[in-house]
Amino acid sequence: MKRRLIATLLVLLLLSAAGKKITAQSMHEFPPLPYAFNALEPYIDQMTMNIHYERHHRGYFNNLVKAVEGTETAKMTLEEIFANMNNHTAIIRNNAGGHYNHVLFWSVMSPYGGGRPKGRLAEAITKSFGSFENFKEQFEESARTRFGSGWAWLSMDKNKNLFISSTPNQDNPLMNVAEKTGTPILGLDVWEHAYYLKYQNRRADYITNFWNLVNWEEVNRRLEQVLK
Repeated sequence: MKRRLIATLLVLLLLSAAGKKITAQSMHEFPPLPYAFNALEPYIDQMTMNIHYERHHRGYFNNLVKAVEGTETAKMTLEEIFANMNNHTAIIRNNAGGHYNHVLFWSVMSPYGGGRPKGRLAEAITKSFGSFENFKEQFEESARTRFGSGWAWLSMDKNKNLFISSTPNQDNPLMNVAEKTGTPILGLDVWEHAYYLKYQNRRADYITNFWNLVNWEEVNRRLEQVLK
C-alpha cells in the first residue's frame, strides 16, 4: 500500500511538471516521460511507448532545435510560433507541432486515469455537448474519421466555449492555420505509430481504450489555466 502511494505521488509530480506551459526554454529541453514505458499497459504496450517517445517525439524535438538554432525563432515561445505559423517553414511547423503535441499527450494520460471528469470540467463538457456520453461520441468520431495521420482535440475557444476538432499531421488548434483555433486541453494522437504494433488497423479500438487512461485532473488543470 505504501509503495503504491509513493508511486502515485511520483506520477502526479511528474505530470505536474510535464503539464506546465511550454516556453522557449522548454523548446530546448526534452522533458522526461511522466511514467514508465510499460505503465499504460494493457491499453498501450511498452514497445509502442518506447518507440513513440524515444524515436518519434525525440526526433521532432531534435529537428526543432536544429531548425531554430541561431535564428530569432529560437527566442520565441511555441505559442508565438503557432500564432504566426504561416510565417515559418514547414520544418518548424511539423517539428514544433510534434514537440508541443506530444508533451501534451503524455501529460493527459496516466496509469491511474480513466473514469469521468469532475468539477468545472464536467460542467463545461455538459454545457457544450449536452452530456459526457455525447462528448465521448463526438470526440471518438473526430479521431476515427481523421484521414491519414493527425490528432483529435478538445479545446477552448476565445469565447471560453469547448469544441472538438481534428488536425492533420502535427498541426494543433493553437496554430493560426487551423480550421478552428483555440487552446487544446486534451489531445489524442491517431498517427499509426501511436497504436499499430498493438492494434494494427483497429484505430477504433485504440480510441475506445484511450478513455481508460485519460488523466481528467490534468485536463481540468489545463481548463482552469485557460479560464484564468
